[in-house]
Amino acid sequence: MGFRQGVLWIRISAPPIRGKANARLIEILADKLSIPKKGIRLLRGERSKDKLLEIEGLAEDEVFRALGS
Repeated sequence: MGFRQGVLWIRISAPPIRGKANARLIEILADKLSIPKKGIRLLRGERSKDKLLEIEGLAEDEVFRALGS
């Protein structure tokens, strides 16, 4: 996990079948951000490697700090 050119990159080991990789991504982020999984919503990219997520309850700088930017 890390940032490259302002974009968060995360390697997911779950297969991209029936939303398993998306679910694992949300689990990882929820754990790192110490928020419930329901606080993270996939807005775009359900079937793509590029995702747009909405994270509730944290300011942008708090998210970047927690994820190590």
